[in-house]
This record gives sequence, structure tokens and C-alpha cells, in this order.
Amino acid sequence: MSEPMYLYDEVEDTQTRYVSFVDDNTRFDLALITTERFFGKTLVLDLQSNRYAIIGQDDLEEPGYLEQVYGIGPEEAKRLKKFLLSVV
Repeated sequence: MSEPMYLYDEVEDTQTRYVSFVDDNTRFDLALITTERFFGKTLVLDLQSNRYAIIGQDDLEEPGYLEQVYGIGPEEAKRLKKFLLSVV
């Protein structure tokens, strides 16, 4: 068996923020990871669905982006977008 060819193997200090919030119908449990790796964007993990995305302000303006990435409906996406606009 041949040795794997590493494309990169780096260690970096990151900042992780855990946020849980609810509204009338939805609960979000998120981990927001800030790192230099993603060129100013934030790695946003939805801890309930095990889905994640690298998100910046430009991504939040893409129609249907949050719905597709996190498998949520338009109302949930609107609530999530409102929160993410204030933190990414």
C-alpha cells in the first residue's frame, strides 16, 4: 500500500463560538469557527443536523443558499440569516 500524498497538514489556532437560540418554531445550535484558512469567512456548523458551510457576507446574499446548505425552509433561513448577518 502506498503512502498518502498530503496536500497540506497544518495546525492553526482558531476561535470557536457556540451559540444556541430559539424563536417561535425553530432552535439553532451553532458552532462558529473563525480561522485564517477561509479568507475571512466563518465555518458555521449546525450541531443538530451535522451540516456545515463556510459563510461570508456574500454567501448570505445568495438566494436559497442557507436553505440548500442546511436543509431548512425559507422561514428558518430568514431567521438564521438575520443572526448570521450580525456575526460573520
